[in-house]
Amino acid sequence: MTTAACHGLIDTRFGPVAAWLDVRGALLRLLFNPTPEQLAAHACPRDDAALAEVERQLAEYQAGERQTFNLALAPQGTPFQQQVWTALREIPYGHTVSYGELARALGNPDGARAVGRANATNPIALIVPCHRVLGTDGSLTGYAGGLPLKAALLRFELERTAPPGLFGG
Repeated sequence: MTTAACHGLIDTRFGPVAAWLDVRGALLRLLFNPTPEQLAAHACPRDDAALAEVERQLAEYQAGERQTFNLALAPQGTPFQQQVWTALREIPYGHTVSYGELARALGNPDGARAVGRANATNPIALIVPCHRVLGTDGSLTGYAGGLPLKAALLRFELERTAPPGLFGG
């Protein structure tokens, strides 16, 4: 397991975000609304300046100027989790897929639950867009940051990609 070299906090329209970088500056974890216990769990110094690029790209996303992130990532997980997290990054901004669709795309048509579990353990929220995965019936299911945050992220993206007037715009 790679140890975090530093962490920092970033304010976003969706709430505060904590991020941890490794010694190369790759993002290990991004967590919305961190608790004091979650911040204390990683014994590394706080260095908000080290997160300048993460903060810049998050600001561009919030301004509607960025739909994909270009950051060095270093999430820690099993080969299967890594496969799922890579597939999540292929889901386009403003689009959703079901857990079953994602499992089929990975060549495991009966693997929706396994995909759901890997999705639930995604350590890099938003940038690895696990919020874009829905239940088979289109329902919001499971999100480590809570369903209200998942709904807010999806609505934010969908409002920017929907046909004019769909959301009253």
